[in-house]
Amino acid sequence: MRTPLLALGIALAIYLLLAVTLVLAGRRTAAREAVTLLPNLVLLFKDLIRDPRVPRGSKWLLALGAAWVASPIDLLPEFLPVLGPLDDAVVAALILHHLLKEAGEDVLREHWRGDPATLDRLLRSFAAR
Repeated sequence: MRTPLLALGIALAIYLLLAVTLVLAGRRTAAREAVTLLPNLVLLFKDLIRDPRVPRGSKWLLALGAAWVASPIDLLPEFLPVLGPLDDAVVAALILHHLLKEAGEDVLREHWRGDPATLDRLLRSFAAR
């Protein structure tokens, strides 16, 4: 029990360090987006699992993705600067890309609780591929 709590504490410290670094660099908007992105993704995944318009297979993928992000066991340890949280971000991005194709942009927008500009940036990154 102690190891997962320690890993969570380290991940939180790195998360907050990133936000403080962005604020000190004069990037307040980027800091706010970085701090709220993960909680907004968790809420989005939770809401999409309950939405009847999302295909059943996509709901399993959402559940798997939520478990992956919440799990203290990662491919890359969280304490590695920049690289630690990267595997969670890649998994979340792949799931969002899949959901954009399967459920549609309107469904994603309906359930997004964060800043619409953040979701716009995420969706534009998928369109560029």
